[in-house]
Amino acid sequence: MIVQRQIEKEIRNALSNFPVVIITGARQTGKTTVVRQVSDKPYFNLESPDVRSIAKNDPRLFLSRIGDRGAIIDEFQRVPELASYIQEMVDEQSKNGLFILTGSNNFLLMEQVSQSLAGRAAILKLMPFSYPELLSFNKLFTTDEILYKGFYPAIHAKDLNPFKTYSYYYQTYIERDVRQLINIKDMSLFQRFMKLCAGRSGQLVNYDQLANETGVTGKVIKNWLSALQASYILYLLPPFFENIKKRVIKSPKLYFNDVGFAAYLLNIEKVQHMESHPLRGQLFENMVINEYLKYRYNQGMESNAFFYRDNHQNEVDLFIQYGNAFELVEIKSAATYHTGFRKNLDCLARQLPGKKIKKTVVYDGNQEWQNDEIRIVNFRNYCKDFMDV
Repeated sequence: MIVQRQIEKEIRNALSNFPVVIITGARQTGKTTVVRQVSDKPYFNLESPDVRSIAKNDPRLFLSRIGDRGAIIDEFQRVPELASYIQEMVDEQSKNGLFILTGSNNFLLMEQVSQSLAGRAAILKLMPFSYPELLSFNKLFTTDEILYKGFYPAIHAKDLNPFKTYSYYYQTYIERDVRQLINIKDMSLFQRFMKLCAGRSGQLVNYDQLANETGVTGKVIKNWLSALQASYILYLLPPFFENIKKRVIKSPKLYFNDVGFAAYLLNIEKVQHMESHPLRGQLFENMVINEYLKYRYNQGMESNAFFYRDNHQNEVDLFIQYGNAFELVEIKSAATYHTGFRKNLDCLARQLPGKKIKKTVVYDGNQEWQNDEIRIVNFRNYCKDFMDV
């Protein structure tokens, strides 16, 4: 089943305005499928040894065979030096929509692109399925099923076993990609680190603590986190502290780009394990924040999301900035609403006098209401707000 991705509109728009469009994102998020849905240009995959050999050893010959029509070049980070030759080609032809480049390693891809294709390329990020895209399958997933399965396209399109699929994914792609970025001498230590990260989803990053529990130095932890961010496995959500008078926490919080993969790292082998898992709430929070980020990226926009926490443990899970206006979002996995859910929203709103504030509680219950002061909404309906991208 081919699912129409929400990012397709933005890809077409970028093709009409830039000579090169770059699609980045983790492996197996559907980059190849989506670009072939929006374009019928000739397709080349640099993962193929023969194609990569020609592109690397004789780039002018490789591009001359492509001609004036341009091409889709998949896994572009495998031959990033090709960007300099593409620059010559797009400058000579001076027309938009020539090349679509995809890549699953942000560091290797963007280092070369920023030097050669600056001002010539639109850069978009594709994450796994969004919740609105998941609705295309016309299946009623429980919350625990969503958290367990995650959002990787193949799991839903082929109805695969999530735990086994994420295991293969980890061994096939992640270990290899990380090794391309950094030299890991003991893979067992890295595996321990990955599981520790999963256990800290939604928590502040403590480099020293991670180093002590993994058995490596703090510098190594920072390198590993950078590699995982470059491979789109996890991200660090920054704190908001601009113009807040109280002392605030300045460490980022750690989240995974897909909750299903985080569940695999936590050894959640069946959906029944999710129901009573002590970290279910953190995975739920991770999922909701991911859905907002997908919404932004599918529009071709960068994140404007933060979190807020002060030294008195007042915390807001998602702090969204729109210029001089803010949306404060509290995320709870509970199915029953309690007035205490809004306590931190009200506390932070009082610290932002004169600002336009929108307060939202996202939870797993069915009772919803909205007034001028606050909105209480089920996470499914909150995510459906992002359908018309």
